[in-house]
Amino acid sequence: MKKNKPFDRFLFLINSLLATALLLAYLLPYISPKTIPAFAILSLTVPTLIALNVFFSVFWLLKLKKYFLLSAIVLALGVGYISSFYKFSEKKQILNNDLKVMSYNVRMFNYYKWSKDIGLAQKTFDFISEEAPDILAFQEFYDSEKISFKYPYKYIKTKSRANKFGLAIYSKYKIINKGSLNFKNSANNAIFIDIIKENDTLRIYNLHLESLKINPNKEHFGEKSSEKLLGRLKNTFQKQAQQTEQFLAHEKQWKGKKIVCGDFNNTTFSWVYHKISKDKNDAFVEAGKGFGKTFDYVFPVRIDFILTDTSINTSNFKTYTTKFSDHYPILARINW
Repeated sequence: MKKNKPFDRFLFLINSLLATALLLAYLLPYISPKTIPAFAILSLTVPTLIALNVFFSVFWLLKLKKYFLLSAIVLALGVGYISSFYKFSEKKQILNNDLKVMSYNVRMFNYYKWSKDIGLAQKTFDFISEEAPDILAFQEFYDSEKISFKYPYKYIKTKSRANKFGLAIYSKYKIINKGSLNFKNSANNAIFIDIIKENDTLRIYNLHLESLKINPNKEHFGEKSSEKLLGRLKNTFQKQAQQTEQFLAHEKQWKGKKIVCGDFNNTTFSWVYHKISKDKNDAFVEAGKGFGKTFDYVFPVRIDFILTDTSINTSNFKTYTTKFSDHYPILARINW
């Protein structure tokens, strides 16, 4: 036993550092990236920190060591905070009058051939036609003549007439108003439409906040200059904060019912999510199941969201596993 003591102490030191990091991460939703941009980077590691603290808590418990209390207490302190990370049961109260809302970052329908599958775009179109959402919000949309699904109404906002990259919202309900927030100095943007359903005017926002530009299939974390990577991430989080403030100012002017969906390029542990989701229901938290992974990354990460007013009920939420992009589509069935 004595031989194991130094090693146990070493492991507990690592455990202590990880527990401290997770404890600090609990502060992330309350600190704007504009204040401490480097601190915001910690949000990307939270799922790993949770998993490692769970591991250490179980590890020490099995060894009958009181060390397990450290991670156990830290995890308990953030139980409400962590609850959005994994859902054990889903909600299925599907109604005939549910509004089906899908959000999907489609990676330009493989326009730049990130996949060797030449039929990928058509597979995406077929998938969407089969699922038949009432509202369809696209990020990284490419306005292609090959698009084969049919909707009576749509709003497409591309970067320019020549550059067909941008955002789009398709609707089975008449669009009576639409607009764009036109983020400055960014390829990303936010758009909105207003529709009429059941004598109610409903606003749908489609957000695509500043991209992190981290490709898990490329060795970004193996770059010779880690400062370059960290600098890029800090700049991205600052831009996200500015874009979030612009969105919140615009959203505040709308007094009716609304749905906010899109690719936030940040997790539920971030200031961005905390601000945008305030006074709203997260459809995944309300009716989803599992990790709700929406991005093809080394660990489960949820960066795509559908948020609703608290007066709106989510009867079911689905995260698809179809890999037609580096993101996975999500769909919420809602009613009010």
